[in-house]
Amino acid sequence: MSEKYKFGDKQGVYFVTPTLTGWVDLFTKKQYVDIVLDSLRFCQKEKGLVIHAWVVMSSHLHLLISSNNNLSGIMRDFKTYTSQKLIQELQSGNDSRKEWMAALFRHAAAPINRVKGFKVWQDGNHPILLDSNQKFNDRLNYLHNNPVEANMVDYPEHYKYSSARDYRGETGLIAVELLD
Repeated sequence: MSEKYKFGDKQGVYFVTPTLTGWVDLFTKKQYVDIVLDSLRFCQKEKGLVIHAWVVMSSHLHLLISSNNNLSGIMRDFKTYTSQKLIQELQSGNDSRKEWMAALFRHAAAPINRVKGFKVWQDGNHPILLDSNQKFNDRLNYLHNNPVEANMVDYPEHYKYSSARDYRGETGLIAVELLD
């Protein structure tokens, strides 16, 4: 297996991008975003996840994270838990798109023996070690400007589901540990 995209440095800060199967635009609805945010908060409190920056886009997240614990395990648990909760919400809610999204997630799981029922997240997180200030600042700017580039807002701090507000001295939706 490649060592290029692994959580190798236990003291490092990583840029990760968990992405939904089929790039489904699930996170256009608040109820799904809330599941992700609640799970990130749980991982912070109970698993030692440190979030330095974050953004939830329509089909993926970008996170700048670190931990003294096993980041690979934290991300695995996060994706497993949110998969279950997202499917529960999808099936019990009144989302007009639920049938085709459930079918897509079910179809993605079918050929994979280790996955039962639905495959909500793509495999991997594509962790990139941010081992210099330049790399950190480049990824931080990329992450915060993602909603601007997607024509969702004019300024990063106007996007609700992001840590851009925290970096402007305001309080965002998730506690972040700012790095300079």
